[in-house]
Amino acid sequence: MTENTTPRRIAETYFRCWEAKDFAPLRPFLAPDCSFTGVFGTAHGPDDFLRGLAGMAQATDSLVVRARLADDRDVITWFDLGMGGAPATAVANWTRVENGLISEVNVTFDPREILAASA
Repeated sequence: MTENTTPRRIAETYFRCWEAKDFAPLRPFLAPDCSFTGVFGTAHGPDDFLRGLAGMAQATDSLVVRARLADDRDVITWFDLGMGGAPATAVANWTRVENGLISEVNVTFDPREILAASA
């Protein structure tokens, strides 16, 4: 594992791509059977994963990373997400990295303010 392919660096790439709304640099870090589970849906495989993340990115007003903790395969990123004109919502993102590839991402947050703003 090189310095650029540590789980922490891969998670940083994930969030940089989200903020830039450019996912080409993230694709090489997605496992063929990667999965995403979140409040607004699920995704399976790189194409579905990136399509869902691109949709979230388009709806994102702001994204501020507050903390990131990582070990040799798991990364927890705590961040504030602004969407749909709603106040920023605290979000926990757990990214699992195996053999230098994202195998799964699980996200949790309270969506009530985002849903209320979009109603």
